[in-house]
Amino acid sequence: MEPKKKTTKKMDLLTAVEKIVELSRDSKLEPEFFKKAARPIKLLSERMELTKEQAVMMSLFIDKSNDTIRMSDLSDHFQCSTTRVIRLMKGVDELECRGLVNCSRTRMGITYHVPMEVVEAFKKDEKFVPQNYSGLTCAELFGLIDDIMDMRDDNELSTEAAERKLRDLLDSNQHLIFVQKLKSFNLYEKDEMLLLLFSHLFVDNNDDNIGYHDLNFFYDQRYEWNYIRSRLANNTHVLLDIKMIEYNNDDGFVNRESFRMTWKAKQMLFPELNLASMKQDVNRKGLIKHESIVEKQLFYDKGVASQVADLGQLLEEGHYREICERLKGKGYRSGFTCLFYGAPGTGKTETVLQLARQTGRDIMQVNISEIKSMWVGESEKNIKAVFDQYREKVAQQSVTPILLFNEADAIIGKRQEGAERAVEKMENSIQNIILQEMETLEGILIATTNLAQNMDKAFERRFLYKIKFNKPTLEARMQIWRTMLPDLKENDIQTLAEKYDFSGGQIENVARHYAIDTVLHGNASLETLIAHCDGERLEQKESHKIGFK
Repeated sequence: MEPKKKTTKKMDLLTAVEKIVELSRDSKLEPEFFKKAARPIKLLSERMELTKEQAVMMSLFIDKSNDTIRMSDLSDHFQCSTTRVIRLMKGVDELECRGLVNCSRTRMGITYHVPMEVVEAFKKDEKFVPQNYSGLTCAELFGLIDDIMDMRDDNELSTEAAERKLRDLLDSNQHLIFVQKLKSFNLYEKDEMLLLLFSHLFVDNNDDNIGYHDLNFFYDQRYEWNYIRSRLANNTHVLLDIKMIEYNNDDGFVNRESFRMTWKAKQMLFPELNLASMKQDVNRKGLIKHESIVEKQLFYDKGVASQVADLGQLLEEGHYREICERLKGKGYRSGFTCLFYGAPGTGKTETVLQLARQTGRDIMQVNISEIKSMWVGESEKNIKAVFDQYREKVAQQSVTPILLFNEADAIIGKRQEGAERAVEKMENSIQNIILQEMETLEGILIATTNLAQNMDKAFERRFLYKIKFNKPTLEARMQIWRTMLPDLKENDIQTLAEKYDFSGGQIENVARHYAIDTVLHGNASLETLIAHCDGERLEQKESHKIGFK
């Protein structure tokens, strides 16, 4: 009778793990251990595509999967030096990249734990295969990117592991326009990852004010982060060069501590996403909204009234679009540049506000005096930033906003010939930039000034419309007094209008003083009103010379 063959039970993954853990205890990872545990190590290595060392480490991670694991736990188990364990960490980093373990890196140290889906695969005696994330929508892709970024922020992934996961996601979803456009720039891997990080902050966090503190969480190597930060701060990063990101600015001042994705980048990268922040007319930050402008009646002489009415008709949206198309068709510049000039208080700025209200146009207001910087070169950057920001607003809004240079005396004056001083060179440079921008403007620019007689000829040629605001006539002054103070008697109105050659702004100042007196003291008298008029007429005040007698 033939002897019975001895059958060996097929070893499953958990049995292999159990044997490796048992044999490795106090083994000091000596060669003898690897001989004794050769069979379970080989099974685990082949089934999970691991090296021998990774199979041993994975076994310990699975055995302690209900807890977090420190390097000290590993060295205690093997009864070997921490240095010996550290030698195995490169293999553990690979386990992390493959999603077999998660790692948390904090100031308290490094700990590991096994994701539940990996434990479930071992229980089913199956090779762990990461979920297939191909064929995603763009919204689903950014949902997973957000998860990976959260894991990196919680130190559950190293920078390398996070980058590996993100690249796998991109490679698996090359059908998406976002991925195609991202790849089309042919960026170095680190620069591509930074653009992906900016995209995540904009899409997932709706963040258009991205500071260095929003970015540095991603980098676990300080030298890498310092290098990236210096390139961003010095305006030498490729993402700035290709206009994917830009500095934020406040009233024309460049803020090198704050970034946002450009409108060009948003349009190019995110057409598949229905983002509220991408819809036209939503991003109106920094604009005077036309619906918030209080209606005010203005009084002009007949010539000015006619010109303002014509300009208002031209800026009505239907006419404006039609005229722009016709000008472009004939090869002309389509930008509208207007100059409102005249004495202070004659209604120049208020006319811009009322035109904006009537035609449904928001206003981006720029005060030139605030743009000039004490740092050489910064003023030029600030003025360029103004036009860059305006172009972005034009692209975002369904109705083109107005770019208002209020009190523009400082920029339209005659340029300094043979300028040698730094300040003179800077002012000439600013003027040259504005002149160039006016040549290529697609939009509506209105400048107001009190000193048009000093205007440089180059500016005079570039303003398509020029309206001079005169002080109101006697009839107009009477109408302004009636409107501002409707309770005044008609003969008092005529007396005030004849005696005081005031602008509309001066009459408004007097009316405000009169209203305050009425609140404080009851019914104010005509004598009080006349006293305020005399106080408003500064040229009749006695002047006091300063100096020695």
